[in-house]
Amino acid sequence: MIYPWHEPTWQQLTAHWQNQPNAWLFTGRANTGKTAFARHFAQSLLCENPSHTHQLCGTCPSCHLFLQGTHPDFYALTPEQPESETGSKKLQQIKIDEVRNILEPLTQSSVRGGRRVVLITPAESLNVQAANALLKMLEEPPEAVIFLLITHNKDRVLPTIKSRCRQLLLPAPAYDVALDYLRGQHCPNAEQLLAFHSGAPLFPLQPEQDTLREKLLDLLAAPRLLAILDYAAEFDKNKLPLAVLLDWLQKWTIDVQLAAQNMPPLYYPHRAEAAKTVAIKTNPATLFQFSGCLNHLHPYGHHSLNVKMQAEYLLSNYLTALR
Repeated sequence: MIYPWHEPTWQQLTAHWQNQPNAWLFTGRANTGKTAFARHFAQSLLCENPSHTHQLCGTCPSCHLFLQGTHPDFYALTPEQPESETGSKKLQQIKIDEVRNILEPLTQSSVRGGRRVVLITPAESLNVQAANALLKMLEEPPEAVIFLLITHNKDRVLPTIKSRCRQLLLPAPAYDVALDYLRGQHCPNAEQLLAFHSGAPLFPLQPEQDTLREKLLDLLAAPRLLAILDYAAEFDKNKLPLAVLLDWLQKWTIDVQLAAQNMPPLYYPHRAEAAKTVAIKTNPATLFQFSGCLNHLHPYGHHSLNVKMQAEYLLSNYLTALR
């Protein structure tokens, strides 16, 4: 499917259908429908009976196979996130073996006699070896093969890969459009959650995390040492990666810094008064140092660190910053 806010882009793409590159790079914000757009495009490329406007028919054998996830000429590469024996999560990556696994099929004939499509999402999750292996394929693309790469952050994609792709920006919906979409989906606290997710409406609903985040915001408004220790233990019990806590804290810190400049919050508008109160009694330089601490830990967000210990460390630093 294609979301309504991407319909103009789809019409632009189909207007030049015959001028297909061998590789596309779809860019844009996360949770705005890029993957749905790319999958719709892939199915249209594989469809055996498309309309004159290049819309997929939905009834041919290729469409049925695609919808069942068994199309022999469609390859999807996405990172897996295995867990170690201790239950700790590893960094998400697409590794070279996954890229190599499609090398041989792509050099052979198409199973259904048409195009073959490779979908890679997100492209920035390719590790260095995998990216170099993909680059070799893009430099000498197999016949009738189209690569569809999706990225949430194109600055993290190798320049050599970007240079061999035709880039297409898939814009995020306007705020009112995104809010109407969420309300149409009967999303609870639609305005609150849309702000937290930076206006991207296709976020997964996670009510347990939302409750845990609200408890954190209560704590950040009036931090106490014993409450910090209790919260760190509760966060750890939920088996969430450190990256989640870092994200929540970074967004709160940004809102406090905005409040210090008499500007409205970006991520927690329902906590605007609390952010303003914290901003008044916090030294901006100390808050800046706390932001640096969060940035320092960002590369280890999915590392096998002791999450409880790191949560205690971060929240204790925050308490010190307020004092």
